[in-house]
Amino acid sequence: MGRFIWLCLLCSWANTSYAVSTLYVAKEQRVLYDRDLYLYELLDRALIAAQFDTKVEHIQVHPHQQRTLLALSRGEVDLHWSMTSPEREQLAIAIQVPLFKGFIGKRALLVNRAHLSRFEKIQTKAQLAKLTAVQGHDWPDTKILAFNDLPVRPMSKYQAMFAMVARGKVDYFPRSFIEVGSELAERQSDDLVILPNLYLYYPSAFYFFVSKKKPEVADALKKGLALMQQNGEFDMLFEQYFAAKFNALPMQDARVITLRNPYFENN
Repeated sequence: MGRFIWLCLLCSWANTSYAVSTLYVAKEQRVLYDRDLYLYELLDRALIAAQFDTKVEHIQVHPHQQRTLLALSRGEVDLHWSMTSPEREQLAIAIQVPLFKGFIGKRALLVNRAHLSRFEKIQTKAQLAKLTAVQGHDWPDTKILAFNDLPVRPMSKYQAMFAMVARGKVDYFPRSFIEVGSELAERQSDDLVILPNLYLYYPSAFYFFVSKKKPEVADALKKGLALMQQNGEFDMLFEQYFAAKFNALPMQDARVITLRNPYFENN
């Protein structure tokens, strides 16, 4: 009997030592774009590169970014991704690898097709300041536009921001080069168009954020992403998802208005 109990305990310890942990990843309740699919695949590949054995489960979260970051700080989810800010880097462990290689700060302007003429002669920030943008109320971008004296209307509902432009209630909606093509294609609106002659740029980065309760996950991601950058896998995956989308944007001869971003430490 004693030997039987000893064997049972041994099997139990073996099973415990090989138990696979679960990584709870936040998933926004909205249509997923190539941007999101890229991040899911990048996450999986980085964990594999680091040989970090875990089971990924997606947790539906509120679409408000700040709420998700707060949930991350409380340990209700283990991982999320977001544009960075000093406040957000206090809430969780920021893996300081720019997942979109700086393109998150290149902002195409979604405008109402009937109002294209309003932008024809705009070349400076002061001229653009005569018009009004719309952005998420808890997005770092909102603070950046306001810091640069560009009028911005904060809103809480993501879908409503597109509607505001389509109805002519605001003048433009800055969207990153990463996401604007997918967003426009999903809506199929005759009223919305990408402004072809002008875009905004400000230094920024989009990071993986990991709960402070899971430092081992943060260490694995740092290792895995570094290995992917070294062997070229990171660049290949990025090109696979976004090269054609960038080429399709009407920005070949566009003017750029550069903004300051005081909320990004590496600028």
